[in-house]
Amino acid sequence: MHPGIASAALAYVCWGLFPLYFKQLAEVAALEVLAHRVVWSLLFLLVVLTVRRQWAWWRQALRQPKVLGAFAFSALLLSANWLTYIWAVTHGHVVDASLGYFITPLVNVLLGYTVLHERLRPLQWTAVALAGVGVLWLAVQGGELPWIALVLACTFGAYGLLRKTASLGALEGLALETMLLAPAAFALLGWGMLQGSGSFPSADSSTNALLIGIGPVTAIPLLLFAAGARRIPLSTLGLLQYLAPSIQFVLGIWLFHEAFTPTRFVGFCLIWLALAIYSAEGWLRTRTPAAPVLTPDQPKRTA
Repeated sequence: MHPGIASAALAYVCWGLFPLYFKQLAEVAALEVLAHRVVWSLLFLLVVLTVRRQWAWWRQALRQPKVLGAFAFSALLLSANWLTYIWAVTHGHVVDASLGYFITPLVNVLLGYTVLHERLRPLQWTAVALAGVGVLWLAVQGGELPWIALVLACTFGAYGLLRKTASLGALEGLALETMLLAPAAFALLGWGMLQGSGSFPSADSSTNALLIGIGPVTAIPLLLFAAGARRIPLSTLGLLQYLAPSIQFVLGIWLFHEAFTPTRFVGFCLIWLALAIYSAEGWLRTRTPAAPVLTPDQPKRTA
């Protein structure tokens, strides 16, 4: 297998298996798990950056208030996404979480249209419309909007939009974001320890290990993704991204036995059809050679 495809695919498989990890922390409050994720991710990233001697970006970032402001906003979006995902997994909503990451690519298309003023092609509009019908179907049948999926898709889509134009790479950017979130995370964990309501350190060594392990569990897939994304086309990366929510969906249905009625299946099918149209249109477009541009003194060839 191509090394880039292997790295990116492994990253998405790791993200898809995240519910197996966070389910083990169901007894810990989601907000506390989030705080541990920030703290231990930061410590792990600091070690990685030090080993790689990758600190040249730090002074440059400090000298640019706009960069810090942008990453402060992206850090808030990331923390909202992480908190929603942790809560969803630990409260039996893995299928809803998978739906959020299924529709994220289509949210990205809408953000590109509304924020970046990108033009959408007819099949892209068709995919977005189908996904909208699917979400509306789920809302009507369930009696409420699928808020978990929408929060995850919107926060991650907006986060991706900010990171698309960011001046820092994936590793450095996550390090800066966790640095900005760390004061609040340390304060929350310290308050829990003083009040005796915290779960760390715990008498259960496995809980301690799981909380500490959140750092590498968060950062390693990101490193794999960054390594793979540099080596493969964007179209291939776009198809691989469905590995993570597909794995989560399977875990939610067959391992965690979450409720999945036939009416919900109809809504998911509409969204999957939208994704199939969106992916096929993008893949075919990358495979279609561009028409040659003729200059005035370069007549068109005839047979």
